Amino acid sequence: MDVLLRGYSVNEPTWFYLSTLLILAVFYRFNRFWSLRNVDLVLLLVVAPGLLFVANPATQKLGYGWLFSVSVLYMARLLFDPILQRRPQLGQNLNNSGLIFLCGCAFVFLSTKAITETLPRSTAETVKQAEALINRESVPEVLRMNDEPAPGPAAPLLAAPVGLVFEDLADRILAILAHGAVVAGLITAGKVLFGDAQLGLAAATLYMLLPGTAYDVGRFNHVLPAALIVWALVCYRKPIASGVLLGLACGTMFFPVFLLPLWFAFYGRRGSLKFGIALAAVALVLAGSLALTSRDSDTFVYKILGSINLEVLAFRSDGKGGGFWTESEYLSVYRLPVIALYCIMLLVLTVLPRQKTVEHLLSHSAAIVLGTQFWYTQRGGVYILWYLPLYLMVVFRPRLLHLPPPNVPLELSVGIKDRRTTDGTPSAGNVRSQLYR
Repeated sequence: MDVLLRGYSVNEPTWFYLSTLLILAVFYRFNRFWSLRNVDLVLLLVVAPGLLFVANPATQKLGYGWLFSVSVLYMARLLFDPILQRRPQLGQNLNNSGLIFLCGCAFVFLSTKAITETLPRSTAETVKQAEALINRESVPEVLRMNDEPAPGPAAPLLAAPVGLVFEDLADRILAILAHGAVVAGLITAGKVLFGDAQLGLAAATLYMLLPGTAYDVGRFNHVLPAALIVWALVCYRKPIASGVLLGLACGTMFFPVFLLPLWFAFYGRRGSLKFGIALAAVALVLAGSLALTSRDSDTFVYKILGSINLEVLAFRSDGKGGGFWTESEYLSVYRLPVIALYCIMLLVLTVLPRQKTVEHLLSHSAAIVLGTQFWYTQRGGVYILWYLPLYLMVVFRPRLLHLPPPNVPLELSVGIKDRRTTDGTPSAGNVRSQLYR
């Protein structure tokens, strides 16, 4: 590999400049300057300078403030998304064949980047924990990293098969597979949810081209829960499948846990029981797997709780780990009202509206995940890969009023007359009329 890729290197500023030009050329609507698509593209691109500022120790304070401000704009966009009634069909400046070629090339470039560059410590730590699970050993050191959150017990379990097959390249293969799962999920969502495979392909291509994806290409622990959430949305008609996927996501990182109230409210009485049973089954399987691979009770307790750093989830910042609140210590007292506002937002998005469709589930899920960035002390604001796939689905989605919760009649969910075919599914003409208005 070193022979073929000798001298290959693209630094972060260069990636930002080149990807910005390419994204504008492919996705910017030059004939409709004042369009929602152009606003979304600008919002997606302005986050990259903040990441560059954070990477430079001399401008970290500016970078965290930049990311915090951009996150506020993202939050406003997500909260107002269900209110936006007009979603005209805006194609890309490239046909399907070109998008497939561009997405494939970008994936190859990012895979090369993951293979040739040094990966974050957290990914290597996950592989180490996977080896410990296989060998029924305890990891010698508790993971207490100040630069990023620790993975949950599900991440090593999912990484163990890859570690057995690829051994030394396991951490790099895991990063590539996680991004591949996101790309496949976005494309499938375009076909299954949006009724237009090109929309999913466009979202996947933009995901590959955005600078934030390239900057954190090796962070397997951050990409994996996002991929699982995307696939849970794709499988929303099957509460058991969504429950399994979302349960695994909760086991890999802490932030998907905040999605559970919203998803229970979405499924209602008819689907929440199956959804809850699937979550409980995943929890039991994770606990059982850890118990079978533990030598004693102390090892079992460590594997479940040993890698969780509760200090960074505390209400008050301790000045460690970087981030907006620790870089601006004089503002740390305002973190408590932010946590309170997040809890209020979580409650409101869970309760309202009472009859939800996939439109609400998608935008509200993205808002809840994004909201954790506002109060999380461990470099909060930097982890855009937590919510980036969901945000892209919101950007490219058409109207989804024809996608109510499973077993809920369409007319009861959105209050419109539903014309159905003989097999009980919405008619094609009715679906197309709801996609773009």
